[in-house]
Amino acid sequence: MKRRSLLRAAGVAGPAAWAAAPRAAAQAAPRKVLRYAFRVAESGFDPPRLLDLYSRVVTAHIFEALYQYDPLARPAKVRPLTADGMPVASDDFRVWTVKVKPGIYFASDPAFKGRRRELTAADHVYTLKRFADPAIRGANWTWIDTFGFVGLAALRRQALEGRQPFDYERPIEGVRALDRYTIQYRVTEPRPRLVTDFMAGSDLVGAVAREVVESYGDEIPAHPVGTGPFRLVQWRRSSFIALERNPEYRPTFYDAEPAADDAPGQAILARLKGRRLPMIDRVEISIIQENQPRWLTFLQRGSDFIEDVPAEFIDQAMPAGVVAPNLARQGIVGHRMVRADIYFTYFNMDDPVLGGYTPQKVALRRAIALALDIRREIRLVRHGQAIVAQSPVMPHTYGYDPDFKSENGDHGLARAKALLDLYGYVDRNGDGWREMPDGSPLLLRRATQPDQLSRQLDEEWRRNMTALAIRIEFVTAQWPENLKAGRAGKLQMWSAGLLSAQPDGQGTFQRYDSRQIGGQNFARFRLPAMDAVYDRLSVLPDGPERLALFEQAKRLAVAYMPYKTHEHRYVTDLTQPWVIGYRRPLFWNDVWQYVDIDLDEQRRRGGAAA
Repeated sequence: MKRRSLLRAAGVAGPAAWAAAPRAAAQAAPRKVLRYAFRVAESGFDPPRLLDLYSRVVTAHIFEALYQYDPLARPAKVRPLTADGMPVASDDFRVWTVKVKPGIYFASDPAFKGRRRELTAADHVYTLKRFADPAIRGANWTWIDTFGFVGLAALRRQALEGRQPFDYERPIEGVRALDRYTIQYRVTEPRPRLVTDFMAGSDLVGAVAREVVESYGDEIPAHPVGTGPFRLVQWRRSSFIALERNPEYRPTFYDAEPAADDAPGQAILARLKGRRLPMIDRVEISIIQENQPRWLTFLQRGSDFIEDVPAEFIDQAMPAGVVAPNLARQGIVGHRMVRADIYFTYFNMDDPVLGGYTPQKVALRRAIALALDIRREIRLVRHGQAIVAQSPVMPHTYGYDPDFKSENGDHGLARAKALLDLYGYVDRNGDGWREMPDGSPLLLRRATQPDQLSRQLDEEWRRNMTALAIRIEFVTAQWPENLKAGRAGKLQMWSAGLLSAQPDGQGTFQRYDSRQIGGQNFARFRLPAMDAVYDRLSVLPDGPERLALFEQAKRLAVAYMPYKTHEHRYVTDLTQPWVIGYRRPLFWNDVWQYVDIDLDEQRRRGGAAA
């Protein structure tokens, strides 16, 4: 009851707390509602705590960073969002100065006590400091720490060592408000890509207001209040999420820069240029974890688009990359691309069975990786909708080389068996299963989920490990539970997907950086040589020397195999004929403000009434 009353007090339970004028306007005209489904439940909406993609999709539409990506430009292009122009960097890329555009306001909330609350430089200072607050137990501190904001880590240590509240009042050199609208960031090492690596992520570093955080305390994950185009109005955890147009959102108009030869992008621009954002009134998200109900909901016009069509329905949706004739006759539009992602399995380097850096333990992980038949996995489970990964670096990112080849992309059962035999992983008691070199049982425990796709992947694992004569069992939990346990180092092995959040490939090596254990580094991998490469990748400008370091990082990743990277997946989205302007983003999560609903077409086609 306490939580529900808090939600109502914040206007989260529904639109009743909105101003009368926007409510009357909404009643006077048909509402444009975008409906679709997440395949995985959200975890909450407080950015410092977030690691899951689905929560970040929501926060990207509520909060706003200083910069954003052009919705149509390919390759990606950054442009100001709440910043007043592009930043000014010192010659050594250690000091960055940014102007905040005056006249931007947070959405109304009881925490502001009736005041209209303007966004200022101090809000960005506070937003960054929250990532360092130990009381938040934020999943993204390890990522923020890699940037080396001067004094921020020391401020965190002060709170930890003194066992006292984090001192938000203490000024630090790393982030300062020089005046009401000017922010200065100072980092310990050159950061030539600080704009794309840090300043352009509305889902994580969009500005929050201190009054809101302090007002809601532990309930803040249910009360996201930002300056963005939407606001949360309803949330049933792991079931349903609704956002509505922020009636106080500043005048913002559609514009983009698609390439001259990008015909679909040019068509979108011609239709939408100059339209005020957002163009839709409401977004409704259901959580439907099983693929078949999600697919059927779309076919029955109960959702306006389906993102990432499940692999088992690809042949019904877009055989050979073309929309199926029966769907095309209904006006359904298909969107397909290799996305900037990686699907991987991590091995817990602290685990007594799989972890360790000795040749014996490295051999076990490499043998397991070689035994995995990824091409079969792509063919049977992914229905051909992926390409084999040769390294952790993702397509569309700097450092990705389509011609790079490594052992990571190989399937070699004979080589895997030979490795195990050589290092003493043999069947000592004649029961048909291998034991550890000391004769103790060799058992893999793979964390998994109860959905259909996970079950299919589990069966491939069982088949591959049986061929290798290694026992494996599966420990089932919901995805958010596995995410939490994985971050805490409690799982022996787990598989997940990762989507790049920026156009630079270095981000994928956060998983290998020892300083990010407990955050991005699920494998708990510790290797000084890799940390040194990661640091050099951070400070060097793009060019041949940096590309050579990418090559070195890829080789280290494959040699030690803390992660087996499986594949880069195709993503296929389908939109109903009344959805206008949809284009899947490459590295960012905000898209709803850039789409429109043609209500006349929706009625003509028999779509769901808004």
